[in-house]
Amino acid sequence: MSAAKKAYQNAINAMNGGRPLEAVAHFDKALALKPDLAEAWLGRGNAFAGMGRHDEAVAAFDRAIALKPDLVGPWLGHLLTNLGRFDRALAAYDKVIALRPNLAEAWLGRCHSLVKLQRYAEALAAYDKALALEPGAAAPWLGHLLASQQRYGEALAAYDKTLAIKPDLIEAWLARGDVLFRLARLDDALAGFDKVLALKPDLPEAWLGRGNLLTELKRYDEAGAAYDKALALKSNLAEAWLGRGNLLVKLDRQDEALAPYDKALSLKPDLMQAWLSLGNVFVELERYDEALAACERALKLKPDLAEAWLGRGLCLLKLDRYGEALATYDKALALKPDLAGAWLGRGNVLHKLKRFDEALAAHDKALAFDPELTEAWCGRGNVFTDRGRYDEALAAYDKALALKPDLAGLEGVHLQLKMNLCRWESFASDCNQVIGAARDDKPFTDPFTFVAVSPSGKDQYDYARRWVGKWHPPAKTLLWNGEIYQHDKIRIAYVSSDFQEHPVAHLTAGMFENHDTSRFETTAVSIGPANDSAMRRRLQGAFGEFLEASLLSDAEVAAKLRAAEIDILVDLNGYTRGSRTNIFAQRPAPIQVGYLGYPGTSGADVIDYIIADRTIIPDAQQGDFSEKIAYLPNSYQANDSTRAISETVFTREECGLPEHGFVFCCFNNLYKITPVVFDLWMRILSKVPGSVLWLREDNATAAINLKKDAEARGVSAERIVFAKRVASLSDHLARHRAADLFLDTLPFNAHTTASDALWAGLPVLTQAGEALAGRVAASLLNAVGLPELITHNSKAYEDLAIEIARQPETLKAIKTKLAQNRLTAPLFDTKRFTRQIEAAYIAMYQRGQAGLAPETFVVPD
Repeated sequence: MSAAKKAYQNAINAMNGGRPLEAVAHFDKALALKPDLAEAWLGRGNAFAGMGRHDEAVAAFDRAIALKPDLVGPWLGHLLTNLGRFDRALAAYDKVIALRPNLAEAWLGRCHSLVKLQRYAEALAAYDKALALEPGAAAPWLGHLLASQQRYGEALAAYDKTLAIKPDLIEAWLARGDVLFRLARLDDALAGFDKVLALKPDLPEAWLGRGNLLTELKRYDEAGAAYDKALALKSNLAEAWLGRGNLLVKLDRQDEALAPYDKALSLKPDLMQAWLSLGNVFVELERYDEALAACERALKLKPDLAEAWLGRGLCLLKLDRYGEALATYDKALALKPDLAGAWLGRGNVLHKLKRFDEALAAHDKALAFDPELTEAWCGRGNVFTDRGRYDEALAAYDKALALKPDLAGLEGVHLQLKMNLCRWESFASDCNQVIGAARDDKPFTDPFTFVAVSPSGKDQYDYARRWVGKWHPPAKTLLWNGEIYQHDKIRIAYVSSDFQEHPVAHLTAGMFENHDTSRFETTAVSIGPANDSAMRRRLQGAFGEFLEASLLSDAEVAAKLRAAEIDILVDLNGYTRGSRTNIFAQRPAPIQVGYLGYPGTSGADVIDYIIADRTIIPDAQQGDFSEKIAYLPNSYQANDSTRAISETVFTREECGLPEHGFVFCCFNNLYKITPVVFDLWMRILSKVPGSVLWLREDNATAAINLKKDAEARGVSAERIVFAKRVASLSDHLARHRAADLFLDTLPFNAHTTASDALWAGLPVLTQAGEALAGRVAASLLNAVGLPELITHNSKAYEDLAIEIARQPETLKAIKTKLAQNRLTAPLFDTKRFTRQIEAAYIAMYQRGQAGLAPETFVVPD
């Protein structure tokens, strides 16, 4: 034997003995003696590969093949694949296959490289070729490949084919269980994971799969035990920490889910699904900035992940960054056109932007892809509601309720729609159901709707406390923390979505204009859409500063208010449409006040005061309010004494009213009319021959229902007349003169509509209720000097209405008194009212400056 061959044999013996470093020395000796010994170069490459010296291994393999091209095998391809050099690996496999086309191992290696290069069709063909050559080479690769393309049915068949050859191949059983899970064959998947655990009970990945599956099956205790087992076997299994976090989310324990998500990401910072899940939890916790950051981390890891773009869009929507949200949803849909959630989000953004037709089309698209997407049915209902298409809205909410009866706020919205349509077939049971759910701490109804349903101030208080605690708790970090500002003037900011043609604006415009600018600096924070109405322009001139904030996030608005060192922040919305309660939850001002827009308690610890009077909140009911009460001496309601009443004289004929006969009217929103109130009204009409009831025209269905219900109560449908819309508020005020008496509703009184009537010279008959919303008209009547029109039970209300209608002299005396008081009594004295509410602000401010906590107080007249 030659010396070179002897050195080569010694090298092979060293390799077989597991001594690669010694083998390299022998290979080097052989090559020193015979540099063209291709086998020695090949062996040297294998030795270097075994030691992890990959570049030297590749160089040695290249030299071997250069010396002896027919010396082929898959080893170079394997090495290059492990190095991530997939194009070179593919070329190496192709060279092997060109010389040895029946080498199954080379075809398998080629498949693996093609997968890495995302050339899936070629990879499938390579795998099929390998199995045709050597069925015993079956491996789970084909299944993995098909599963990666979401071709789960084919992947399942591939795993079954592999397992038919190798029935104890644990990797294939494990992957098969995951595919069955994705195919929603949950029982089969569970059996698959059990099979894996029967083969290998200590496999943590199998316990992980079992935990994920049991979570989906809502077998939460067993799921938790499975995750615990997985982590006991492998404490650094990031995916098991992720699963534990997901389980806590399912159990509605979002706060607790943060820790396992953080643990998962500390172990595996590139675990994209954990970032996505973390973002979803932050959304649930209303920590939208953090949610946005988590979604963006997920997108850095996988820029084409449509679900992460979807999550980002939701964050931006919640942050009121509508333009960015719309673009983000469009990006998600460009990646995945059938992503129903992105169509839903797009519809919600378009709804916010008042682009109703586009919003409706987007919700319809979402439902085309997922007919059971509850939120899209709700979105559809929201659009129809805003367009006044109540029948279609109700049908959409019916569908949503059938899919998800416990969706927050939905039951109440559904009931209010029925009330808008005057559909009373199950009114009592519907109300009882809403009230019962509220008492059981189920947030099925928004607080504003609840005020119209429950007459109980205590129920309203309890429910508001629960609602705000669940949906609008104080921020973890408050913006104002006890600092005492030193300003020459008291800085007041009013926050409203209604700085436009809206009842709140009509009431308050004069007050804003009359604020004492020597003592107060006033700011309007408009969180509603901008417009160019006459009222908008008037309000813009009434304030020292007018902040357009509709496109700013809650956090941005709160930060601006804190930076401006606002002393007193007034919420004119409460829980009415367009409200932004989370601005106040961040405590941007030392004193925060609820006023006018919402007729009840906020239930929020961050709202310090509510502005009231002793009629709407008697002393005995102070316990029904979380706020301290600033009592004004007359009525709490601001009014504008400059409101114009048109000189147009509307004849009864023009209004559709009979020329003779008594005209009762009520221009309240139709949802305030209950069957109990309507019963009263029909009894009154029955006892006043020739009388009619004049109501606001709202929707055709309600008109049909009210006429039908009148007939059912023995009153001709012709005696129910509907007031059509007129061109201006001044015309609407003028036509009140065609009526004789305004009949109020309960449990939700006339508010602005009552002051409209009194300003126009039309007396209002009310029954005072238990809660604030049912005592407003009484407040107005006291302040205009007509307490005799306040009744305290339904019989007194009915009797007084009939008496006034039957006794013209009584009505004449009341109207004369109203005409005399209208311009002299406190109700419509805007300047007087402004000084009184300013006195309330000064009292609040002085307590705050002295470091004293808020306290109930009375402003003297």
